[in-house]
Amino acid sequence: MPNRLFYALALTWICIISASQLNAQIVIDTIDTDKGRVLLYSNFKWEYAHDKFFDGIMNRHLQSLMDADTTFDLINYWDTEICYSPEARRYNYEHINDTIWICAVDSVHNRFVMPIEDVVTSRYGWRKGRMHYGIDINCNVGDTIYAAFSGRIRYSKFNDGGYGNLVVIRHYNGLETYYAHLSKLFVAPNELVVAGQPIGLGGNTGRSYGAHLHFEVRFYDLPINPEFLIDFELGELLDDNVFIHKGLFTPVGQSTPPVASSTTGAVTTTRTPSAAKYHKVKRGETLSSIARKHHTTVAKLCKLNKIKASSIIREGQTLRVK
Repeated sequence: MPNRLFYALALTWICIISASQLNAQIVIDTIDTDKGRVLLYSNFKWEYAHDKFFDGIMNRHLQSLMDADTTFDLINYWDTEICYSPEARRYNYEHINDTIWICAVDSVHNRFVMPIEDVVTSRYGWRKGRMHYGIDINCNVGDTIYAAFSGRIRYSKFNDGGYGNLVVIRHYNGLETYYAHLSKLFVAPNELVVAGQPIGLGGNTGRSYGAHLHFEVRFYDLPINPEFLIDFELGELLDDNVFIHKGLFTPVGQSTPPVASSTTGAVTTTRTPSAAKYHKVKRGETLSSIARKHHTTVAKLCKLNKIKASSIIREGQTLRVK
């Protein structure tokens, strides 16, 4: 019996080596889970059976528009091993003449959730002689990081290009979001996630000099300033609509992110992101009177200070008002 076991193990090992040498994906076992059947391959990788032939397209209508509009000429691919295609570096956004209207959220996928609610420590643009393609949000090692929109995990592994532990989610609106420097990964490639689902823990992995979340937004691999879509102070979307045009892909970003009108598509500008502002509560003041004084609302005050409208405020207390 020991000899039979030895020969069986030796034969299995030879088969695995041969498969690896041929770069083959040979199914050696299957496991039934509550999310579907899992295929185990001879090269130690796995995937869900229903994902085996997934082509990466989350929105057929959007893809048909992209295929018909040759001015974009952007590649839609599905690669769980590469965070973004080397082809992205050759894309010339300057030749894009048309605009595509997508929905950040819609009636089916109607939630947006901040990946983590904390202060922004670094913005999109040039930083120390190199492009910083995302927003850095302060966090502690071990803080829970959430999916911003519903979608499918395209990439979830350690990235040696500087991101550290990185999760990339492709969304139904055609966007992808990146969550970098994580200390732990909760999701696997091809897994479906919903907005607000924990996808990992905050960390300091990769090219990072202190715990934070590096958050990116990309459209077909091209980076977009996340502040074109999100008000990071209030933790909410600027608009449910996003207009994709070449102005979004400027290499240095803009200090005043453009927002397109949902009726005309015309580009206007919002306020320039400014520093936080605080108010020291005086005797007799209420949330309502403070909101009126600073031209804001009680709801926004509550969100900024993580309190309820019914919370008691006291003289001398400091509240953030902007």
